[in-house]
Amino acid sequence: MSESTTRDERFARGLEVLRQVDGEAGQRVIDSLTDVSPEMGHQIVAWGFGEIYARPELAPRDRQLVTLGMLTALGGCEPQLEVHINAALNVGLTPGQIVEALLHSAGYCGFPKALNATFVAKKVFAERGLLPVAQQPAPDATSA
Repeated sequence: MSESTTRDERFARGLEVLRQVDGEAGQRVIDSLTDVSPEMGHQIVAWGFGEIYARPELAPRDRQLVTLGMLTALGGCEPQLEVHINAALNVGLTPGQIVEALLHSAGYCGFPKALNATFVAKKVFAERGLLPVAQQPAPDATSA
């Protein structure tokens, strides 16, 4: 984004990216802020999506993998995880890839946080008719 873009232009660009990535869930978050902190909603859209998510250096699916890892590691971010697990599905990650990313996070941030994130994923997958998630068993070292 050029420095000369206006506040309204940044918001419009961010809203476009928000809709592509988060869909209705993202809009619900923004709408829920209108009576308490409309400026927070504006900044999430204009800066978070119009400036950060719109950057071309990472593909949307890669941004969602990073986001899922960070929210899992932080813990206590289950409402945000729900939005971003939906977003991860929207940008092309499969349920199996999401589950694998959450499993991978257990080694870095611990099983309690990874379990909490996995249960949020289960809720989202159930709502979207994506359960059970088919996973391949881990390869046996002797069969390699």
